[in-house]
Amino acid sequence: MNRNPFRNLDVGIILMIIIFMGISTLLIYSSTHQNPSYNNFYIKNLINYFIGFIFLFTLFFISNSFLKKYSYWLYIGGISSLILVSIFGDEVNGAKSWFNIPIINFSFQPAELMKIFLIMALAKQIETSLANSVNLTTTNVFYILCIFFPPTILVILQPDLGNAVVYMVILLVVLWVGNLKYKVFSFILSIIIIFVTLFPFVFNKYNDEIKTTLSDYHLSHWYSRINTFINPNDASDDAKYQVKMSTIAIGSGALFGDGFLKGDTTQTGRVPYTYSDSIFAVLGEEFGFVGSSLLLLLYLYLIYRIILIGQECSKDIYNAVIIVGICGMFLFQIFENIGMLIGLMPLTGITLPFVSYGGSSLIINMICIGLILQINKTVREN
Repeated sequence: MNRNPFRNLDVGIILMIIIFMGISTLLIYSSTHQNPSYNNFYIKNLINYFIGFIFLFTLFFISNSFLKKYSYWLYIGGISSLILVSIFGDEVNGAKSWFNIPIINFSFQPAELMKIFLIMALAKQIETSLANSVNLTTTNVFYILCIFFPPTILVILQPDLGNAVVYMVILLVVLWVGNLKYKVFSFILSIIIIFVTLFPFVFNKYNDEIKTTLSDYHLSHWYSRINTFINPNDASDDAKYQVKMSTIAIGSGALFGDGFLKGDTTQTGRVPYTYSDSIFAVLGEEFGFVGSSLLLLLYLYLIYRIILIGQECSKDIYNAVIIVGICGMFLFQIFENIGMLIGLMPLTGITLPFVSYGGSSLIINMICIGLILQINKTVREN
């Protein structure tokens, strides 16, 4: 008798993704139904979810050893795509980071795909490094940085600040799980804390010089977003408009919200990018504090389930690093997206996982879930 091929599938995580799909579709419909140019985005979102589920289940059935074997090759493919998009890609919002596929009317962002390839390559390198050592050595860290810097530099040159920051977060969390010596990790973390603390003072002291330099390299939007975050009162009206209107929308939702399709601020087009970057503002205004809290609880439960899987494979370095890398990536993107809408974080254009409209980001997130489910299956089978 054939055994059920789905016997080791974590149904709980699948149900979570289906719930996210429903929430995402409702919010995207709410934010676009009055605009003829975007009123089919909720349908496209469902199609993207369908494609994402295909990738998810495909990865679920691929062997763990196969993925491990080709981690470096996938990484090289990701680097190649970043190079190609810098030459042949389409420019959107000042960043040359998209491939447009006109036949199927689909735009793809290689920097999104590079997230998972980077995690896999780092996991493979850390596993190799720890084969003969309890802790990562200086030489090991050098090899890890050799993997980290090429995609990060290529993404910065596009320029895409948001994904570059995500890569940095991925590096930090995988170094932590990779048994980097406590003193070394503490030293790196201290440097980051000192940099973050001093950066606002340095930025304000050399404000004009930084503005001129970034403008020379066509990075004016970087300056605008950083200046809006550090000096919200001095920023231009255009620069702080998204944060201001998003905060108003979220605050006006009060406890239970204004109701579905009844958000005064988001329904009248006063909040930009409500279907993507600012979709949490739609949730806050229409469903209030209760609706926003329920979404955050769903995220926490998803992260909790992922952590449980990570604990089960803690002795398998490769899989453990992948789990922690994906978990760290999700947590940062959630915090950054919501934080930037209420002024706690700078604007970066990072989407809200599984909720914001965006084919590339959604499909990559689904691939990440597929990897997690595949690792969980491997652990249960062994």
